[in-house]
Amino acid sequence: MTETPPPRRARAEIDLGALRANVRTLRARVAPHAQVMAVVKADAYGHGAVRCARAALDAGAAWLGTATPHEALALRAAGITDARILCWLWTPGDPWAEGIEAGLDMSVSGMWALAEAVEAARSTGRAARVQLKADTGLGRNGCQPADWPELVGEALRAEKEGLVKITGLWSHFACADEPGHPSIASQLDVFRTMLEYAEKAGVEPEVRHIANSPATLTLPETHFDLVRPGIAMYGISPSPELGTSADFGLRPVMTLAASIALVKQVPAGHGVSYGHHYVTEDETHLGLVPLGYADGIPRHASGRGPVLVGDRVRRVAGRVAMDQFVVDLGGDAVEPGAEALLFGPGDRGEPTAEDWAVAADTIAYEIVTRIGARVPRVYTNE
Repeated sequence: MTETPPPRRARAEIDLGALRANVRTLRARVAPHAQVMAVVKADAYGHGAVRCARAALDAGAAWLGTATPHEALALRAAGITDARILCWLWTPGDPWAEGIEAGLDMSVSGMWALAEAVEAARSTGRAARVQLKADTGLGRNGCQPADWPELVGEALRAEKEGLVKITGLWSHFACADEPGHPSIASQLDVFRTMLEYAEKAGVEPEVRHIANSPATLTLPETHFDLVRPGIAMYGISPSPELGTSADFGLRPVMTLAASIALVKQVPAGHGVSYGHHYVTEDETHLGLVPLGYADGIPRHASGRGPVLVGDRVRRVAGRVAMDQFVVDLGGDAVEPGAEALLFGPGDRGEPTAEDWAVAADTIAYEIVTRIGARVPRVYTNE
């Protein structure tokens, strides 16, 4: 096990052993023929894309997934040269030629994107690997059913010219994290219809995929050839309604900690932080935690965010500021430098990312993803 250094101002500990175990758990939930794509977009949901990508591949993931081509190209530049990488959020003028040269699989949702992929293929002299994305009801990226025949037809024509290789057909759920939502069955029906059309027209995809984290965990009929777990890989349940992390055999990967920067005694009736939304009831000790919304601590959790200091969970006292917030320590004897645990797996009684999500009226995805670059990542079990 890698030794973790003592607390600095703040740190996010990333347990790569937990991440590998989560990937193995997710692999065990899918049919043997279905591959796992480890989604490492947004710097691996704040955990560090390169380290997490390598750990996921070590644990048996066959693909990596990113949102932007720049994220995918950064993985290639870091030495991840052999893994298949799908990137899906392209805009006009993006580096299509560089994507082709890097061997990326590039998602195409409309005719403009296919045209840019084809032009880049001509300029590089290499076929573009493309995956056609269907909008089956999410209403976000993807090709509408009415436009699907044109996109499929043009992609097949480009394939016959040797300009593209259609490697996949895919889509994304809107409400897979809401058990029994009628859109799940509806989207799956539309996806099957669009798959059937494309395959009858002559598309021979390597992979067909629609399952995100919640579908990977709870909807085996959606697994097809590939599943795309994102937040679940980092040990966080995609929805409390579906079950906790522990229910699915997953372990949170990130632990966020800081050193108490200052402890001082103040009298009763003392205002705390901007706006004095918190006023001490009695003489007490205040502890200063050197993390704020510039580090990703949600200001919406002011007065509610939980923090373990010593053997007790405290709440943020007053407003979260840009660089710091305060906890009321009461009469507890806490020294500067003591550890404040904001969230982690919960083994030591510390809050979880889900607890912070509840405090901030958001989802746990946002809690981990927003932890900023000013907080160093410390990797364990590497």
